[in-house]
Amino acid sequence: MSEEIVLLSVEDTVATVTLNHPATRNALSLELMRSLIDTFRALGERTDVHAIVLAAAGHVFSSGHDLKEVGCAEHPEQQEIFETCSELMLLIQEIPQPVIARVQGVATAAGCQLVATCDLAVASSEARFGTPGVRIGLFCSTPMVALSRAVDRKTALRMLLTGDMLSAEEALARGLVSDVAAPGELEDAAAALAARVAQASSATVAIGKRAFYEQIHLSTSDAYSRMSRVMADNAVMPDAREGIDAFLTKREPQWRGRS
Repeated sequence: MSEEIVLLSVEDTVATVTLNHPATRNALSLELMRSLIDTFRALGERTDVHAIVLAAAGHVFSSGHDLKEVGCAEHPEQQEIFETCSELMLLIQEIPQPVIARVQGVATAAGCQLVATCDLAVASSEARFGTPGVRIGLFCSTPMVALSRAVDRKTALRMLLTGDMLSAEEALARGLVSDVAAPGELEDAAAALAARVAQASSATVAIGKRAFYEQIHLSTSDAYSRMSRVMADNAVMPDAREGIDAFLTKREPQWRGRS
């Protein structure tokens, strides 16, 4: 991991991963994406980390792909750029810990994709979101994957076909972000949400996150069939036994978490 472009800190059971290249508006270069992949993969193995906040330095969360890199690349390099981006997005949803985007400014194109991919997102009331690739002849096809799974179809297509931006409040109403906070309260709001998530059994949260993405694209009947098995498996795990007993005996549970 390059400490120059990706920073990592851990406090209690919450990790903060920071995009640290404000000079490029935190553009998702190959170097930055590979650093993020290495960071998230390592965090996914850590049992002492129960939640992750994804933040960014500077005034812009992320402007998307590095257009200087994309603009001069030949087809094999283009394929590598977009496949690496897809690997990053899939990894964020595959690791056991919930990932919470902390969006302080503009998130466009693959930067908007990054927000849409995260499990939760807290945005500053000054943040804005867009997929403006159509305006420069490069349709936001990979950002579309995450965006179309986070917001309704008409909102996604309007953003993709016009390049128009959503305000933070519009993003909240459309489901692109989960919370909006005043600029001066953003860091505390994201930290509070991460701490709330981290209070639960990490083993249970890992099961739930994996199950959510597994069932969301199944038919209703297939989802019920699969989730009935998942819930039965969950119910006999130590933390479920402990949580139920703690509830019935009116005490605080003592989680084992992921081992």
